[in-house]
Amino acid sequence: MRILLVDDHTLFLQSLKMLLAANQYQVVGTAGDGREALKQARLLSPELILMDIEMPVYDGLAATRLIKAEMPGIKIVMLTVSSSDDNLFDAVKSGASGYLLKSQPAERFLELLGQVEQGGAALPPELAARLLAEFARQAQHLESSQLDSSADLTDRQREILTLVAQGLTYPQVGETLYLSVPTVRYHMGQILERLHLENRAQVIAYAARHGLTS
Repeated sequence: MRILLVDDHTLFLQSLKMLLAANQYQVVGTAGDGREALKQARLLSPELILMDIEMPVYDGLAATRLIKAEMPGIKIVMLTVSSSDDNLFDAVKSGASGYLLKSQPAERFLELLGQVEQGGAALPPELAARLLAEFARQAQHLESSQLDSSADLTDRQREILTLVAQGLTYPQVGETLYLSVPTVRYHMGQILERLHLENRAQVIAYAARHGLTS
């Protein structure tokens, strides 16, 4: 793989470069901050970037978002010194393909890097567990938010939500409730906004979870 290394600690950068070169990886360049990483990514078109998080100018998260927005095909794996790094979830949301600990043995580091090369994600077990826990927590928070918001729906909106969830089209909902199609669409827009949903499919899924489809 063609790899770009990004870290503001020169000694670590050179050590990592030597490790990768000794294991048949091609290091095409290095960078010392996020802005330079973006410049080098444009210039060198690497397949993979190993990106430190804490850096000057642009930090690793900002650089990851910028690079993934412009060059989504480049894989980015974050480097961190601690498994308790609070940036784990933000890194994955920013588009990172993995999270490697600088402190782990070289053999394990290379093993996880190989998983990325094969299309997987590089996550040590302790980080994977934290990531899953955070996803579960956020999903629970979203569900709670939706339940709170559903209490704000009007009776008419609840009727429309139930009928749409049962598979009726907007014209059929309008005919059932003696409403015009534009009125039904307006109410659906309000339902989506209040329940923090994005489309009809999510409305149907929400209604199924709350017993509104029968």
